[in-house]
Amino acid sequence: MSDSIKLAIHGGDPVRKTYLPYGKQWIDDEDIHSVIQTLQSDYLTTGPTIDQFEKRLADYVGAKYAVSFANGTAALHAASFVAGIEKGYEVITTPMTFAASANSILYNGGKPVFADIDPKTYNISPESVQSLINEKTKAIIPVDFTGQPCDYDQIIRCAEEYGLTIIEDAAHAFGAKYQEKRVGSISDMTIFSFHPVKHMTTGEGGVVTTNEQEFYKQLIQFRTHGITRESSKLLENHGPWYYEMQFLGYNYRMTDIQAALGLSQINKIDYFIERRKKYVNMYNEAFQLLREVETPSQLPGYDSSWHLYVIRLNLNQLTVDRKVIFEALQKENIGVNVHYIPVHYQPFYRGLGYEKGICPNAEQLYEKIITLPLFPAMSEQDVLDVIKAVQKVIKYYAK
Repeated sequence: MSDSIKLAIHGGDPVRKTYLPYGKQWIDDEDIHSVIQTLQSDYLTTGPTIDQFEKRLADYVGAKYAVSFANGTAALHAASFVAGIEKGYEVITTPMTFAASANSILYNGGKPVFADIDPKTYNISPESVQSLINEKTKAIIPVDFTGQPCDYDQIIRCAEEYGLTIIEDAAHAFGAKYQEKRVGSISDMTIFSFHPVKHMTTGEGGVVTTNEQEFYKQLIQFRTHGITRESSKLLENHGPWYYEMQFLGYNYRMTDIQAALGLSQINKIDYFIERRKKYVNMYNEAFQLLREVETPSQLPGYDSSWHLYVIRLNLNQLTVDRKVIFEALQKENIGVNVHYIPVHYQPFYRGLGYEKGICPNAEQLYEKIITLPLFPAMSEQDVLDVIKAVQKVIKYYAK
């Protein structure tokens, strides 16, 4: 009999009768109406709604340009391509992220180099980045883990010193701010994801924002097979129908249906983030006296948009490991998760020669973290259920 089953027996009925996922979209009648309008229009893809969505999003984050993509991974792939990443180049990134951050480097023939994290913020360590730069380094892909921006003052100084491009993976950080500047306007390129568990959704979808016109033009071309109709770029011109495929791009276009949902969702984004912050404050207050749990740290001048709420277990204060705590919370119908398994642990990356031990801070963190449910469609009672379940499980297994 597992420890989590024994807990359910000793603790009686689970805290919740129904399962609460760690993340979930918010869809209302306005969203549905926006999509229906597009379905009834002349364009389902590559139409005017795409332009409207991109302009609205660029205005929100304070960037000159926004280019939409089919998903966040496609956006990362595109940004890596236009940054000139190719065989022979290295790109420094973090292992505490979803595999797409590093995969986008491999897609273009580059080599991911994993920098360690700051043990306080869980974000990439600028000092570790600095130590890994060499003549092959082409770019840095910092990840705004859980929604808290990285230390961009130091990262930008480092990039400028060595002539590196910064591709900010802000899949967790839509709506976040760093030193009063909105994420999306800070780095050379910033990518966002609009998967259903993110701050807002287009079903699947992603965007790259940038202030560089040349990046913008290449991103547009990359998402459409490398094809252009722009007369000033054509090598030949056979007539008004003529187009040229000038490099190997991909079909990474977002549909107008997705963009219509995004246009409706972005009108609610500030409300969504406000609710996330409210629930974070409830968690922080409830857990502040639990010596077995460390709550997330947010530094002055950093305004997280709180995609995830990650607790770190003080295992020396508990009688069991993280796996038992995780399973026990699931028995209470709390949809906990773990973000993330370090990328270099994955069998594919192990096959490329990456070994455990290269990022000790990230590896130690992985052994101790659990992600609790956090999304705007939660009710206050949902949050209280999570708090009750955590307190129940931690009390049961405390030394």
